[in-house]
Amino acid sequence: MGLIQKLTEKPWLEQGVDADPRDPDAPAYITGKVGLWVFLGTITSLFSLFLSANYVRMGYADWRPLSEHDLLWFNTGLLVVSSLAMQWAVSAARRGQLSGVRNGLALGGIFAFAFLAGQLMVWRDLVDQGHYITSNPANAFFYLLTALHGVHLSGGLIAWARTFARAWRDYNFFDVRLSVELCAFYWHYLLGVWIVLFAVLLIT
Repeated sequence: MGLIQKLTEKPWLEQGVDADPRDPDAPAYITGKVGLWVFLGTITSLFSLFLSANYVRMGYADWRPLSEHDLLWFNTGLLVVSSLAMQWAVSAARRGQLSGVRNGLALGGIFAFAFLAGQLMVWRDLVDQGHYITSNPANAFFYLLTALHGVHLSGGLIAWARTFARAWRDYNFFDVRLSVELCAFYWHYLLGVWIVLFAVLLIT
């Protein structure tokens, strides 16, 4: 009955009735989440293609895998903490605690920047050791996959910066909550992608 009622509603005939932004079925929530899911589907397809190419290419004789870099473990921990901090911001937003939202967002961004800085340090160390991108296909795929993930995280930091600025201004709190939830979900997704990439890099 609920579905039939929604299909038969005529919102253009309802004058002076605004959707409650706290309602998870409100148009703003639905539109934002659908848009994010479509975007994540595209990213998933992109990473899947590169991982498939990595799997096929490693079967050739010229594939010489890189040795494990200890800093990658530390960087993974930074990204885990960043994701947890973003979830803290979501929980605070749902409770209406603006200070918790601000603190969670701040920590999430700080640890995300630290992760990117750590990845650049890994690159620098590998180059200093003579592991150039053109040395062999394993090197090329390592730089490609880590760079692709870093680019997407950098893009997420742009959305994070807008959300963080909004949390410090006099915006509608429920708009802030929506932005925080979408941003945190993207963070959790990128953490999952990195764990998969890290596992593949360790195996290969």
